[in-house]
Amino acid sequence: MSRRQHLFIILILGTLSTISPFSIDMYLPAFPAIARYLDTSIAQVQLSLTVYFIGISVGQMLYGPLLDRFGRKKPLYVGLVLYCLASLGCALTTSIETLILMRLLQALGGCVGLVAAQALVRDLFPVGDIAKVFSLLTLVVAVSPMIAPTIGGYATVAFGWHSIFIILAGITALILVAIYYALPDGRQPDPSISLRPRAVMGSFYTVLREPQFLTYSLAGGIATAAPFAYIAGSPDVFMNLYKVSEQQYGWIFAFLAIAILAPNQLNHLLLKRYSSEQIVSTTLIYQSLIGLLLVLGTWAGWFGLYGLIMVLFLFLCGQGLTGPNSSALSLAPFVKHGGSAAALMGSFRMGFGALVSGAVSVLHNHTAIPMVGMMLVCAASGLVILLIGQRAIQTHEAGQLEGVGK
Repeated sequence: MSRRQHLFIILILGTLSTISPFSIDMYLPAFPAIARYLDTSIAQVQLSLTVYFIGISVGQMLYGPLLDRFGRKKPLYVGLVLYCLASLGCALTTSIETLILMRLLQALGGCVGLVAAQALVRDLFPVGDIAKVFSLLTLVVAVSPMIAPTIGGYATVAFGWHSIFIILAGITALILVAIYYALPDGRQPDPSISLRPRAVMGSFYTVLREPQFLTYSLAGGIATAAPFAYIAGSPDVFMNLYKVSEQQYGWIFAFLAIAILAPNQLNHLLLKRYSSEQIVSTTLIYQSLIGLLLVLGTWAGWFGLYGLIMVLFLFLCGQGLTGPNSSALSLAPFVKHGGSAAALMGSFRMGFGALVSGAVSVLHNHTAIPMVGMMLVCAASGLVILLIGQRAIQTHEAGQLEGVGK
């Protein structure tokens, strides 16, 4: 594979991975407009975000076995077509209940991109390059929160919030064309993989028995759910508490996205000197400390608008390091069950994201405390799970060595 092909494949996989981030970030500035149009509250509109996370979590569990059984491309086509149709349904809705249903269908279709992209990384690149490739993927994905809310804010003002979902359907249609003509097939279909419930659960059980997967998928999953608390809470915090406009909110969101983008590039350099395990451990300690500062500062009233933005920036810097390294460590042990492993990992992340965003909505009290409090909970919980899991990995490896010795 030439360097040019290498980068082009990463670009396609990256854009495929941006479908869900765009679907999450692009309509955030439209929350107040949607609430007014549908005659409902922002808390109800937030539920359309929560149900999207639930749909992604459940959908990824379904696509994992399908990607292993039928290959990578056929499930991709089906899921992305469903996404396009559901996006048009969102644009045409006239009630919050219908919007929530369409967002669920949108998530069930679009989440195939997350699973397939991660499985294709495992298919197309050597194990030693996976963490670097994930960093490049995160670079492409990190661009989406920099531009999606800004586009969403201006589209809402210029054409109305309905236009956001029409734009999403158009972008996904273009990605479908690129997949058909330029993306390699990856791992071939495997007829030996059964889709019967018992066989599917057996596949998942095989993945879950691997301590390395369980440790880094759970620790990475809960830690990387922290931005979902920020995503769910920030429209209310910035636009209602601090009275910024839709366009200003988009620019704030874009600025904070740099916090993920810049450290992600630093990851390339760090991997030359440190292992992914070391990077994840150090980053979670850092995020836990900054998260504690966020909560104390918000509770004590230390931060104005700009102070809150800067401390959020410091916290989110950790996401560009935690995400790609925990993903690489989670998937590294697998070849045959790569699709199922990617599905479980993605399901954990979005499942935690749904719980966290739902908690922010339920705890809504017209302050920033629910948002920053859940961010701290995510980082600290990820650190605790990591410390416990690393001991389990060491015990498992020691047991294997004893078995070989005998």
